[in-house]
This record gives sequence, structure tokens and C-alpha cells, in this order.
Amino acid sequence: MANDTNVPTPAPSTLDGWVKLLDSVRLPVPLASHDRVCKALRDKRRSLRDIADIMQDSPALALSVIREANRHARGSLTTPAENLEVALTRLGLQRTEELLDRLPAQPLSKIPIALRQLQLISQHATQQANGFFASRLARLWQDIHWGSLLFLSPLWPMALTHPQLLEEWERRVIHNGEPAREVEKQLFGVRLLQLGQALVDLWHLPIWVQQGYRLLLSEQRELVKVLRIARDSDHPLRQQNRLDDDPALRRWLNQPANTVLLANGLALSAQQAWDSPHAERWHYLTGLYLQMPMDEVQQQLHRQAVTSARHHAMPDLWHPAISLIWPRGIKRAHGGLPPAAAPIAEDLVKWRRQCAELLMQPSRFANALHLTTCARDALVACGMRRVMILMADRTHANLRVHQAFGLSKEATRLNFPVDQSTALQRLLSQQAQLRLTPTNNAQFSALLPASLRSQFDGEHLLLRSLVNNGRVIMILVADQGGGPFSELTVQAFGKTAQCIEKALHSFSHRGQ
Repeated sequence: MANDTNVPTPAPSTLDGWVKLLDSVRLPVPLASHDRVCKALRDKRRSLRDIADIMQDSPALALSVIREANRHARGSLTTPAENLEVALTRLGLQRTEELLDRLPAQPLSKIPIALRQLQLISQHATQQANGFFASRLARLWQDIHWGSLLFLSPLWPMALTHPQLLEEWERRVIHNGEPAREVEKQLFGVRLLQLGQALVDLWHLPIWVQQGYRLLLSEQRELVKVLRIARDSDHPLRQQNRLDDDPALRRWLNQPANTVLLANGLALSAQQAWDSPHAERWHYLTGLYLQMPMDEVQQQLHRQAVTSARHHAMPDLWHPAISLIWPRGIKRAHGGLPPAAAPIAEDLVKWRRQCAELLMQPSRFANALHLTTCARDALVACGMRRVMILMADRTHANLRVHQAFGLSKEATRLNFPVDQSTALQRLLSQQAQLRLTPTNNAQFSALLPASLRSQFDGEHLLLRSLVNNGRVIMILVADQGGGPFSELTVQAFGKTAQCIEKALHSFSHRGQ
């Protein structure tokens, strides 16, 4: 029986409980995709390959068909279907059509954003897999393609039933750097990798997906050894010699199944930032696997991201290609990427709550760190993906990072001498706001410290100075990943800045 996604489902706290819940979920399929597939199934001129190609535009539909085909393989000697074409052959057209009739078909706008966002990451991973590995391992392209698309599928039903838990996991683990094991025990009662492996086994998903989870859970020693070698990317001959000295490790690295894990690692880490330490680990591993220089890995990675965005980007979803600086020809030909998504209703509730705390009289903040933490959270809730709060010293000679979100750990240690940047001098001299766009980006980026600008790649950025007692004491720097802003977020940014200024005034006059 399918879960009613309109009614909040209590979160289980055991592996068995999660598996039972998530296995029962019927994922919604976009209505347009559902109609196209139904039409293709009734068209006798269509081959199974044609139907499979049409189906793959909907990850949820592809998963449902493969699961249904493999449901009948459980406990038998039949090998599970590894791709959609085999699954369609096993099911037959009539049973496939009956399956489609049971799936909930909804307009795209009615399918929750959390689910579509996670499926977009899977589609991006598939593009990376096809670009990096499918041409080199041409006979295995179907295994690479379907394994990459379905690797994160155990989390898709959770994005439908408990999106807030996944969002909390992302905030604490990815952005705050808390240990994943501890956070997952608190939020889910079980490791996400263990849950993923249990569902992959239950659903009989492709063997390469199973191998990826097994590697992450029980082969971390080999992964660490390979990563140490991979980081020595400036010395490829030395890398090769180290692998030759350990034939078992070389065989472990060169398994074709690793392509699925590498592609998903590249796509997932790009969601945070292209140059984060987490992303660099996957760049190094991919370079070692392919024996490819790092600069070529990153160029190919960016090209595949742009290709993925052309096919899959949606106005209300985040695609990491938004934060790349696209060549002018691409922008003219394709109109660029749409503005970032506006904050959803739940985020706006959080944002109003944070602003209300900032405006509370008398000031409720115990110290400056307490205040700026609330300010940072308000900026994130209004839609900003990367935030930096700079505080001026008493002499206005330096600005140091007081809070950061969505940036590398190194960002929190940055200090900017004001005399080396005319843009910072202007912002410190009076209350002002600077908005970088593709039109003025080159002009103003040259006036900002390179170490500051490097933290915010892309062509869109907001900087605003805040005044207390007639003197600028703080500068806010924020973006939505480097791509075009949602105008609603820009408006909320301005209102948040006003709330922070009022909070600074109340805090500085507390006790008077």
C-alpha cells in the first residue's frame, strides 16, 4: 500500500523500520513522462529500446520498472535485470502498462522539490559517468549508465516521506562538518549507507550499485590507500610505481564497478562546491582511475556538468553548473541557466523566525558570536547558498571572517587588509550595497581581494556594509552558488541586513 505523502509519517529509528517504510513508497512520476511512455507502449512501431529511451527521462519510472522486473527474480535462479531494456523484456508490454496504471502520475510542479532535487543529482551523476567512463568502456555502457542513475535511489522515497531529515543531515554534515556517523544515529537511528545497502539488496538493483555500497561500508582501508596515491597527481610515474608494488590494490582500483561510485561522488560533491576538499578527493580518485591529469579531469567535469544542465536543469532546482562561469557562446546559444530557486515556504518560516530573534527587544544575544550565528542562519534561510560575514577591527585596517556557510574550512581563517582593496574601502566608508552581475563582474572582481573572490566563484554576488552608531562594522557577502539570484532572495537579503543592523544597535546598547 502506498504512503499518503500528504500526511507526515513518523520517522522510524531502526533499519527494519526504515526498510519497511521506504519499500512501501510509490514514487510519483511526472505526468508528461507518464503520458509519453503510455503512448509509446501502445505504439506497435516502437521497439523496446525506444521505450526504454523514453522512460529514462523519469528516474522514478525507470526505478519502478526495474524493481518490478526484479521482484519476480527474488529467490529464483533468474539473474536480476541490470538495465531497463532487460527489465522491459522480462515484464512484457502488458505488465509494464499495468504497472504504469498503478503509479501516481502528477504534474511536475506537484512533485516535492526535495525528491526532484535528489533525482537531478542522479541524472547529473549519469552524465558524468557517460562522459568520463562510457566511451572508454563501451561494452559496459549500460551497466555504467543504469548503475550511476540508480545509486542514490534508496534515498528517493525518503526525500518524499522525510525531506526535513535529509535537509538537516546536509546542513550538519556537509555545511557544518559534523561527523556523519553521529548525526545519522541521531536523525535516523541507523547509518544511511547501511540503509541504502539494505534497500539495494532488497530491490535487486544492479550489482555495481551493490558493490559501491559494500566498498563504502567495508573497504575503506583500500579507499584510503588509493586516495593517498591519488593525491600525488603531480608525479604520475611515481603513482604507477606505487600501484605496481601492490597488485591487489591496483586490481581493486581498476574494477569497472568503481565508475558508478566515482560518478556519484563527483556529482554529489559538486552540489556543495567545485573546489571543496570533499570534491577534490573525488577529482583525485577519478584522475588516478583514468590516469588523467587533474586539470583535464576538472575541465571534463565542468563540460559534463554544463551538458547535464542543458538537459535537466529546472528553474526551481539547484544545479552546480549554475556556479560555473559559462563561455559567452554557450550563454547566447542556450540563454544561460535560469535564476536560482526562490526559498520554499518552510525556509521562509525559518527566515521570519530568525529575523524575529534579531529584532527582539531587549537584545537576547549573549555575545557577538551568538548574534552573527543567528544572522548567518537568517541569510541561509532566505535562500543564500554561500555566506560570509566580515567584521572590521577597531582601526578599520582589517576585515576578518566572523561567520561562514557553504564555504571551505579555510574560509573561516581568512583576514583581508582593507588598504589592498578599493571595493572594501568603499564599503567600509559608508553604508552601501554592491551587486556583481555578468555586466560588471570583471570590473568589480578586480577591486576585491583575490582570496575573497576565489571563495565565491561565478558571476553573481552581493556585498553589503552594515552600520552601527554611525560606523560600518560588518560586511555581508553572499550568493546563491554564483548563478543568477532569485529576486525574492535579493529582497529578503535586504530585509535581513536591516534586521541585523537593528540587532547590532540593540546589542551595543544592552544594559543601558
